Amino acid sequence: MTRNRLYLITGVLLAAGYGWLLYAWDKAHRSDFTPCIFKNTTGIACPSCGNTRSVLAVAHGDFADALLINPLGLLMALLMIALPFWIVYDLAAKKDTFYKSFRKFEQTAGIRWVAIVLVVLIILNWAWNIHKGL
Repeated sequence: MTRNRLYLITGVLLAAGYGWLLYAWDKAHRSDFTPCIFKNTTGIACPSCGNTRSVLAVAHGDFADALLINPLGLLMALLMIALPFWIVYDLAAKKDTFYKSFRKFEQTAGIRWVAIVLVVLIILNWAWNIHKGL
C-alpha cells in the first residue's frame, strides 16, 4: 500500500468513526441501543462489542468504565485522538513517519508468535465480552 493511499484510507475511516460517535452519542442514553450486526443476529457479543460505549466513556473522562466495557475501546480512542494529528504533521512536514510505523507494525504482526499473541488477546477480549453479557 502506498503512503497516500494509507493516509486517505485512514482519513476516511477516522471521519466515519467520528461520524459514528456523533450518531451514537445521541443514542447512548437508550439501554437497548446495540449497533452490532453480529450480536443482533446471533445474540452473542462480538470481540469488538462495546467499543462505541467504551470510546464514549473515554470522551466523558471515565477511563475505568471504558476499560471495563471493552479494553479495545481505549486503544480505539487513543488512535482516534492521535492519528489525525500524526497524519497532519506528516503532510505538513512532508514526512512519512505514520507510513513507516504502519509498515513496521505490519511486519511485526506478520511474525507467527506475535500474530498468535494478538489472536489470543482478541479471543480473551471476546470471552470477556460474553462473560459480561454485553
